[in-house]
Formats: sequence, C-alpha cells, structure tokens
Amino acid sequence: MQEFTVTDGDTVHVVGEAAGTRLVGFNTPEKFSPQCEYERQLGERASSRLRELVAHGSARLTKVACACAPGTEGTKKCNHGRYCGTLLVDGKDVGSILISEGLAVPFVCSRTSCPPTPRPWCKA
Repeated sequence: MQEFTVTDGDTVHVVGEAAGTRLVGFNTPEKFSPQCEYERQLGERASSRLRELVAHGSARLTKVACACAPGTEGTKKCNHGRYCGTLLVDGKDVGSILISEGLAVPFVCSRTSCPPTPRPWCKA
C-alpha cells in the first residue's frame, strides 16, 4: 500500500516521491493562495475532510496521465511538475464525495488541456 500525506483538498504527496500528485476531476478551494478569507477557510475544511476520509477508509491512489500538451508531462509546464491521479476511499472517488459535501467543484480536462480552474468561492 502506498503511503501518502494530504497537501490540500486536491493534492497528495506519496512518501518518497519528489513531486506531489494532483487529484483529477475536481478542484477544491485554495488554502495557500486564497482569493478571500472564505476560500482559505473552506480550503482548510476540504483538506481536513480529505485527511479524515483517508484515515478512516481503505485508500487507493492510481496515477493517470495529466491533461498537458505533448512532451510537457513531468515538467513545470504541465501541472506545476506534479503527477496526476485518482483517489478512491472504500471504492468511492474522493472528488465526488467532496463535491457532494460542497467542498469542491467539478473540474474536467480534455486529454491535452484544461479549462480555466474554477474558483467560485469569492463571489462579491
């Protein structure tokens, strides 16, 4: 079983790997560079919830290809140099769980690119 730590609501870090793994299919609020205080607070909640899910269930992280331009995988031009993956806890996708609990929004990329990252938490 892979050991990993939770970086934030949509990123984990596998022990022994240089780069983190961005979980695909959803986006959580930022806790490190939020656009407003509410986003930071929600980002902390999303991170805590992901830690809770992983701690109390059977987690399975699977690496997948990142949605990047050909030849950029593994570089800063592709996903900030991070890997991409999916994370299931007790057979359920953590992104779907976080979305259903209001701690994430869907974020679906094509094979080689992503739309602008959705960040709906700081509406005026």
